[in-house]
Amino acid sequence: MKWLPENPNTRLTVKLTAIVSFMFVFAIFIMPPLYDAFCEITGLNGKTGTKYEAVEAVVDTSREIKVQFVATNNEGMPWQFGPEVKTVTVHPGEQTRINYRVKNTTGKDMIGQAIPSLTPYKASSYFHKTECFCFNQQALLAGTEAELPMYFIIDQDLPEYIKTVTLSYTLFDVTDRFSKDELLSMVVTDQ
Repeated sequence: MKWLPENPNTRLTVKLTAIVSFMFVFAIFIMPPLYDAFCEITGLNGKTGTKYEAVEAVVDTSREIKVQFVATNNEGMPWQFGPEVKTVTVHPGEQTRINYRVKNTTGKDMIGQAIPSLTPYKASSYFHKTECFCFNQQALLAGTEAELPMYFIIDQDLPEYIKTVTLSYTLFDVTDRFSKDELLSMVVTDQ
């Protein structure tokens, strides 16, 4: 490597800087898509997939499943965000609606994206959202608020040992990904 400096200390510094730079690029640009693909393939991280098309479900009234709802904001997301109820008890096969409230507490128009996660992760194959605000970004004008519905069904085939599932949403600020015109076309009103 003739382009490297002659001094061994400088040579080591250049090599270490190159390695650290590569590690940052790998961690920021390559790992997230790989992680998403890995989670999709394995079902880990409790990702519950996309919209579920409900077929005629039979409600299993002999079982009750406790569903807990958690909402957090990612660092830098100033909105108020949370479920109207923290816990519900449902029967497998029963469609249930839960409302979340969101309020843009800032003086600027913003767009948020909620990312779901379900625990225990084995339940994610049996937890189906038929409609969810997490399928799309949510745009709110400065100082406005909205009600965001989420409909779900827990499959009757949920393993018997799972008595409680926790659905967690993390809300991210994605405003910078959109133009002002796109933001205005996406503005959410109470649904």
